[in-house]
Amino acid sequence: MVTDVIMAKDVMRKTITAAKKETLGRSLAEKLLTGNFSGMPVVNNNNEVVGIITEFDLIKAMDQGKSLEQVTAEDIMTKKPICVEEDTTIEKVIHIMAKEAIIRIPVVKDMVPVGVISRGDVLRCVYGVLRPEFVRISTEHGKMEVFTEFKQTQYKSEDIIHSES
Repeated sequence: MVTDVIMAKDVMRKTITAAKKETLGRSLAEKLLTGNFSGMPVVNNNNEVVGIITEFDLIKAMDQGKSLEQVTAEDIMTKKPICVEEDTTIEKVIHIMAKEAIIRIPVVKDMVPVGVISRGDVLRCVYGVLRPEFVRISTEHGKMEVFTEFKQTQYKSEDIIHSES
């Protein structure tokens, strides 16, 4: 039996777009509308993640009467962003997403973004591991038999592997 631990670095998208703190709301809206994402990390001058900006943050700013021509990412971003390291297990990423109800998590190395994991990335990962059920129905010999197939590779969390050592 092959046992692998899936880590954030195995699932993350390695090409990411991040906004600078001083990016104007209008530019953020344009980028979000033309990209295939609904939010992005915000970085400081050292390229360290200092926040997350989402479409919802822009909507809230407009609802509060703020002009997207004047408001910056730093003004409206979610501060203290939730990030994970490259060696975070996918199980931990799933738990964080579920507990915090977030759509994407930046993957960082020394707080510098090296990737991002979205809910879609997690689902694609799980889809690849737990290939959907395939059902074969045989009615030969007057009886019905149903066979279910799954991909053979099994994955365990890092904690389980350490406890077996």
